[in-house]
Amino acid sequence: MIRLLMLAAVIISIVTLASTYRVGDTEGERQNVAPTDDKMPLFAISANELATQPDSNQTQASFKAVSLQRPTKPAKDVVINSLDDLSALFDQLNYNTESWQAGNREVPRLTFESVGERWQQTSSQLPVQLKKMVFFRLMAPLILVANENILLERQIIETAPIDDTQLRALAVKYRVLSANDNDKPLSEAQRQTLLEEVDIMPPSLVLAQAAEESGWATSRFTVEGNAFFGQWDFSGNGMIPKQQRKELGNYGLARFDTPLASVEGYLRNLNTNNAYQKLRTLRAQLRAENKPITGLELAGTLDKYSERGQAYIDGIRGIITFNKLQQVDEAYLSDNAPLHLISGK
Repeated sequence: MIRLLMLAAVIISIVTLASTYRVGDTEGERQNVAPTDDKMPLFAISANELATQPDSNQTQASFKAVSLQRPTKPAKDVVINSLDDLSALFDQLNYNTESWQAGNREVPRLTFESVGERWQQTSSQLPVQLKKMVFFRLMAPLILVANENILLERQIIETAPIDDTQLRALAVKYRVLSANDNDKPLSEAQRQTLLEEVDIMPPSLVLAQAAEESGWATSRFTVEGNAFFGQWDFSGNGMIPKQQRKELGNYGLARFDTPLASVEGYLRNLNTNNAYQKLRTLRAQLRAENKPITGLELAGTLDKYSERGQAYIDGIRGIITFNKLQQVDEAYLSDNAPLHLISGK
């Protein structure tokens, strides 16, 4: 596991996202894939086709397709023994300040296991900008991976026969069908409902909410259970707050095995919970009109995410704007092999 504090010293010299800052298809299979509503194929030949042109007024390319050249093998562990090792790795991946400022929005496939207690205890001693750099830098690849998986699910929903097993499984996962009805074929109306629910979330919005809800990865729930988004759990397995509100029953904060699982749980929550129907409707409208899907716009639908209502929306939008996170909505994943960062010490 890479300790966030260890990363901090290295990230001073690399790009930050706050700076000025399934299905392994072949090329032959790609010819039979149905296009999306705006005629762009569901698969791009390579990652660089997913780059969004500056000042584009269309839906981001990386929100429409995934690369045919994306890796399919498990992530390779990279043991880091020194800060020099880390710095060399990021330079090797072309993941540095110069590249981002030059307009390169390609992000490597990086994962990590958890947030260490050392970060919780010492991050307050870091310069605020550096603390933000570390946070955004580690979370962005996870969001892009989660979005890529959702786009692959959309490919099944758009192209599979109505009685396809995978399609029915997705309908159960996203609560369009009940578990008791998983042997029944979907209707075309249910397919369309699935397409509205199974969709990406702009990275800027995810980053801003993760920062707000986790206290920049310093909250007890983030350290103990990889809880980055403050999702409640009424199963009895959640992490119990010190001051539990009795009127809400026996609840806790949902725990996750990894930070990536936390991102995936958050996306599923926004994509299925009735409280966020406005978000899904707006997102579907923007996609149908081939307009950019941005965190700033979708944030306006999150009045039910927090009891603070409009004040919460304003805060999320403030985080996006102040930290220039709009740029991250143009980011896309590299085709290079995924790496899992662990500490050698």
